[in-house]
Amino acid sequence: MEYTYKKIWLINFPVMMSVLIEQLINITDALFLGHVGEIELGASALAGIWYLAIYMLGFGFSIGLQVVIARRNGERHYAETGKTFFQGLFFLFGLAVALCAFSKLLSPIILHRLISSAEVYHAVIDYLDWRIWGLLFSFPFLALRSFLVGITRTTALNIAALTAVLVNIPGNWIFIFDLDLGIAGAAIASSFAELCSLAVLSIYVLRGRKRRTYGLYLQFDKQVLLHVYRVSVWSMFHSFISVAPWFLFFVAIEHLGELQLAVANIIRSISTLFFVIVNSFAATTGSLVSNLIGANETKNVFPLCHRIIRLGYAVGFPLIILALIFHQSIIGAYTDNVAVLQIAWSPFVVMLLNYVFALPGYVYMNAVTGTGATRTAFIFQSITIASYLLYLWGLSYWNVPLAAYWTVEYLFVIFLGIQSVVYLKYKHY
Repeated sequence: MEYTYKKIWLINFPVMMSVLIEQLINITDALFLGHVGEIELGASALAGIWYLAIYMLGFGFSIGLQVVIARRNGERHYAETGKTFFQGLFFLFGLAVALCAFSKLLSPIILHRLISSAEVYHAVIDYLDWRIWGLLFSFPFLALRSFLVGITRTTALNIAALTAVLVNIPGNWIFIFDLDLGIAGAAIASSFAELCSLAVLSIYVLRGRKRRTYGLYLQFDKQVLLHVYRVSVWSMFHSFISVAPWFLFFVAIEHLGELQLAVANIIRSISTLFFVIVNSFAATTGSLVSNLIGANETKNVFPLCHRIIRLGYAVGFPLIILALIFHQSIIGAYTDNVAVLQIAWSPFVVMLLNYVFALPGYVYMNAVTGTGATRTAFIFQSITIASYLLYLWGLSYWNVPLAAYWTVEYLFVIFLGIQSVVYLKYKHY
């Protein structure tokens, strides 16, 4: 089982497009809300990260689900992949319902204590009141995505990604401006886009021949569900804690002022493109490593990671150079405020250069997950998060520029990568 650069790319590109769905929705929201006002732009950052932290519970579970499906696929137990998929689907939908209820009941109470600006707080709640229902569509989509990545048949993810974009862009215009719903309109458009992409992917996966080959028939198996849960629960929590500190990051920025928060949201929105590249290669790594282990080819794990990192650099570096050259046009697409444009340059550069360290950090981390050691990955993540929060706490006590806050990301990915490499090198799996 050899994964060449071409084969890795053909598997990864559709994954990249599927990861882009959620992130393009956030980018589109920020682009439109930047022309509504600074309060709405800043509020969408806090609301978006809060939603993303909740979303990552489902995303993390889907990574573990993907690992189990990929292992069955590598073992050529194809009928078991469909049974595994349905157990993951049941769990994810139930989790979505529970998290929607949690957000409606507790988000206003928690956020009121964390956000200092009353205007920003009310805008955040207006957004979340509609955005949270998107979990009912995005979590089943994650189950379908895990199935396709696990069996390395990812082409349909391109169509689903394109559907989400084509729905979300005009939807934002209609709901935000034509119907004058403001930040709530952005949330409605985003949730509707996720519904449409789910419909497209469901039709593709659950049709004819694939149903017979992979055993895609509605079935409940308690033992399989418990196995998927044991593998996935740790990846679920380590995905959550990898994003949760971002919310605290933006809370710290919010206390610097509404202008600084607006700038931070623009930088975060732009960084999303590079986040998509890194996470797609990382997700691909987890699936391919699991397939290699299922085929008893553990000796190829490190060579595979090296190929994926080199390919990731080949994709990302040209985009970084273009972003540096056209930074004024890129940042200017979000706002006409001259003060925002001036403040944004330094954190923009710091954010871009972090790609050098983020790609190998996440690739090696997901290789650990692909070995099935999701508990170990969670421990690594927890240690790294503790260092991250300590560093962020230290910065909050000094009068440092916004760019300094973004250096905390360097600490995060470098420390994560070092722990993962040591584990992969010395642990027998």
